Formats: sequence, structure tokens, C-alpha cells
Amino acid sequence: MSLIGQEYEQRGSPQDDTVLTVSQLNRQVARLLETGIPRLWVVGEISNFTRAASGHWYFSIKDEAAVVRAVMFRGRTQMVGFVPDVGGRYEFRVQVSLYEPRGDFQVQVESVRRAGRGDLHEAFLRLKDRLTQEGLIDPSRRRPLPAMPRTVGVVTSLAAAALRDVLSVMARRAPHIRVIVYPAPVQGREAAAQLCAALDQAAVRAEVDLLLLVRGGGSLEDLWCFNDEALARRIAASPVPVISGVGHETDFTIADFVADLRAPTPTAAAELCCDSRDQALGRVQGALSQLMRDQRRRLEHAAIRLDRATAQLISPAQRLRMHRQRLDAAYERLLPPLWQRLRQHEQAVLWASRRTQAGMERLLQKDGRRLAVAEGTLRALDPRAVLTRGYSIVHRSDGSIVKNALDLKIPERIDIEFGQGWAQADVVRTDSLL
Repeated sequence: MSLIGQEYEQRGSPQDDTVLTVSQLNRQVARLLETGIPRLWVVGEISNFTRAASGHWYFSIKDEAAVVRAVMFRGRTQMVGFVPDVGGRYEFRVQVSLYEPRGDFQVQVESVRRAGRGDLHEAFLRLKDRLTQEGLIDPSRRRPLPAMPRTVGVVTSLAAAALRDVLSVMARRAPHIRVIVYPAPVQGREAAAQLCAALDQAAVRAEVDLLLLVRGGGSLEDLWCFNDEALARRIAASPVPVISGVGHETDFTIADFVADLRAPTPTAAAELCCDSRDQALGRVQGALSQLMRDQRRRLEHAAIRLDRATAQLISPAQRLRMHRQRLDAAYERLLPPLWQRLRQHEQAVLWASRRTQAGMERLLQKDGRRLAVAEGTLRALDPRAVLTRGYSIVHRSDGSIVKNALDLKIPERIDIEFGQGWAQADVVRTDSLL
């Protein structure tokens, strides 16, 4: 016996001569459905999706053989975090119910999640195993990164926050290093192919010493283009070493495994690609100091050997004194030039830093002006700006825009969008302006 049948039998059936109104009948059926069937998960595709002005979602859930109507109220939709795509496959947490005014069987959706995460994870593991067997993930295959790169390439979207993070870190830590951006989308169906094209472009142009492949965090689906097999092989075959900085620290993609270095975040990738300006200056100063110490030690050893030679000689003492004087003079000539070279290098580095900083400021000002012009153009082209002047947009129940009054049917229900708010109306007459 079904759950509904059990519940109905426990409550007791009405007498044969009991007469119910339609409202009473629907109310009893709705109560049986809601109490007899527990909340459960349903998987299917979305169709006939409508977002009402109230914030509720109305749609259908279907598979190959059946369809059921569904509603998700505003309080639930605000917690989803995304708008489902028509035709997309999702999993729904539902309560089975009946819409009493029309007697329609439906489900009330409490939560929704993307289906297929398990399939994606299995595909990820299969590709990782295959690349491991081919040796592309072997740590011994990874190439060393350049100690002091002069030019660094960044492969990412121009609109990505990751790009701003990388440029900010580079400008702060290493303004003397040139940065070249190879733009490509980092999400969507075409992203993997365009990321491959960006890597190919960097290889052909051969103008950078190191490549950063970066993107901010996201869901497994958002980061899926970085699990593409073609992209993984491009990274492994790149003539330029690649640092992968995709997602957050807990996110792992195939690109991370085949890259020469995996950074936990885009910011960390920028920090790992080179030493900071202070670190570089420290290394130069340390090298010069070590050179001076070595020279001083050699001179001291030469002086000791000279003293020993002098002690062993019976004559001529004058000649030994002359050698000592020449050695002292050489010692005095050697030290000042070394200090002078150190100061010259420091001045050169500081001058290069100032020039780089000034160039970055000019570039940011120029981009700011271009952004302001683009924002003005976008506001001017906003179709909803027209609505504030008294116009309105008419939508059919499927969300399409009505362009011709003769396309409407009587008594079709339409949604009217104003500058502020919505309204619903029924078509009672149509006419043409011609």
C-alpha cells in the first residue's frame, strides 16, 4: 500500500453519502500529500522558468518521460546563490503538495543544487590518473623558475579580480619587472580553448621569462576549464615555466598538477614569481660585501706571505720594503672603487624604481579615464533608463518581450514592467496602429 493510502486509511474514509465541496476535496488531498510523502530529493531538468516580480520562481521539473510543476518562494530563492538555467540539470529538495485553487499537483522546492558534481569529480580523477601514467605530473619534469625574471606574463581575464591582485602585488614588490597580460576568459565552455590560445600566443611571442596562470576562487563548475586535458598538455609543453594560481588554497585543478609550480592563490603566485625589490637590493649588497671580504682576505694572506718571504731573506731589505709599499697602495686603490660601484648600483636601482612607479601611475590614470567614459556610455545605452520617462516593457508569461500587439491572444495574461515595479494584466482587445 502506498504512503498516501496508509495515511488515508489511518484517518478513516468519509461515509459513502458524504458530500464534499471541491475546496474540501482539494484540501484533503493536499493534506494527504504533504503528510503522507516526506521531503525528498528530485533530479531533473528545468523548463518553463519564470521569475515573478514578487521574487518567487515558477518552473517545471522534467525528465525523458514525465514533468511536474514546481514553485520556489522568495525566502528560499534568496539562499540559492545563483539563477538556474533553463535546460540545466539540477537536484531539488521538495515537499509534495497540491495547489488547491486549481487542484494542480505540484512540488514546493526548498533548496536546489547543481547535479553531476560526482561525475565531474570522477572525470577529474580519470584525467589525473592518465596524465600521471604519461609522466606529465612527475615532479622531476618540472622546470626551475628563473631567479631574476625581467618580464612576467599573466594569463587570465581582464575583468578578473585575480588580475588586479597580481598587478597590485607586482607594483608593490617588484615595480622593476615588466608585466604582460595575455587575456582569456577563465570560466565557461569556451574558456579552456581560449586559455590554450593565450598560452600559444605567449610561446610564439617569446617575450616573457615566466607565465602566471591565475583565477580567483569559485565552485567546481566555475573552475572546470582548468581541468581541461588540452589545456593541461599546453601547460606541460610550454617553453616558458608556468606558475598556476587558481582558486583558493583548498582548490586543486589539473593545471596545478602539470604546472612547474602551484601557488595557493593568485596573490601568492605573484609573490612566488620573483624576489621583491628590497630582496634584490639585499642580494646585490650581500654579493658586493662578500666580494670585498674576499678581496681583503686575499690581500691579508698576500701580506702574510710577503712578511714570511722578508723574514727568510738576508738581503736586499730595501726591495722588500718597496714591494710592501706597492701592496699597500694596491689595497688602498681597490677599496674605494668597490664602494663607489656599490653606490652607483644603488642609485641605478632607485632610479629604475622611480621610473617604473611613475609609468604605473600614468597608466592607471589613463585606464581610469577610459573606464569613466565606458561607464557613461553604458548608462546612456541602458534600455531601462527609458522606463523612468514613462515608458514600459510588456512581457509574455514565458518572459519574452511583446513587440507587436497582434502577437497577443485574448485573454492572455501579460506582465508589464515600469520604471519602478511590475503589474499583471489580461488582454481583452488587440489592434494595430496601421
